[in-house]
Amino acid sequence: MSRGILLVNVGTPDDPSVPSVRRYLREFLGDPQVLNMPAPLRWLLLNAVILPFRPKRSAHAYQRIWTEGGSPLLLHSRAQTEAVARALPGVMVRLAMRYGRPSLEDALGEFDAAGVEHVTVVPMFPQYAGATVDSVVGRWNTLLTGREAPATTVFPPFHALDGFVQASGALIRETVDAISADHVLFSFHGLPVAHHTCESDPCVPECYRSQCVTTMRLLSAAAGVSDSSMAFQSRLRGQKWIRPFTDEVLVSLAQRGVRRVAVACPSFVADCLETLEEIALTAAATFRSAGGEQLALVPAVNAHPDFIGALARELASP
Repeated sequence: MSRGILLVNVGTPDDPSVPSVRRYLREFLGDPQVLNMPAPLRWLLLNAVILPFRPKRSAHAYQRIWTEGGSPLLLHSRAQTEAVARALPGVMVRLAMRYGRPSLEDALGEFDAAGVEHVTVVPMFPQYAGATVDSVVGRWNTLLTGREAPATTVFPPFHALDGFVQASGALIRETVDAISADHVLFSFHGLPVAHHTCESDPCVPECYRSQCVTTMRLLSAAAGVSDSSMAFQSRLRGQKWIRPFTDEVLVSLAQRGVRRVAVACPSFVADCLETLEEIALTAAATFRSAGGEQLALVPAVNAHPDFIGALARELASP
């Protein structure tokens, strides 16, 4: 088989226990692309501030959303991989996680064993960010160093891909109609200000925040919604993060009289801890405590046929 496709997401612990979550966080947050600071400061933050306390809290959060089949992120990612493989017979399609398992090393070994000559690496992040896309590509290139490597193409950010937009828009519309939502909040994964590469105002198209704004505009139009706003979730202590923050925006919405809100998280293509626990459970409780009545999570596109079909069409040739 001469051609391979590798879908890559961030990763997940093997199980929701504290030791497993600690191992995962050490690998994830030890990546200089994620904690972008001088190595001594990163070591201090990780080992003195984060790892002594966060694994227990994160393990509890994972336990709230873990399924009998395992990690939701892994299950949805496998479903996406299988769907792309069905759409592209004759192409070797594999899944890898940047951190944890299945690993990039494992995927490369499978491609080698099958004689794959060209690999299309697909970072499964609709918007570009160095902490995600560059980390995946950088690690992949490191694995290829000093060996007879398969040729590699990197699939670009796909926030404007028609199938992604249409699938997301349909899911937003269904959620809005189901609860008669007053407002749609687009909650994107946050980034430290140090990662915010755009120095101009308005942002350049390559800027993460700019791509988030474009995503919100496209999905709002596809869903036919006009009352919407944007925020950023999943921040860590120790760095300044781009604003506004999702939890603070939800409190503000409730205080101004919004009673039912649908929250879409279009920086995630697979439902995971950040959507199922952080938004559907924790953020929903925050919204209700501030006076809101109902918060409904818009499902991620997961293996939605419109998304998978469009992705497979783009991947049909190297």
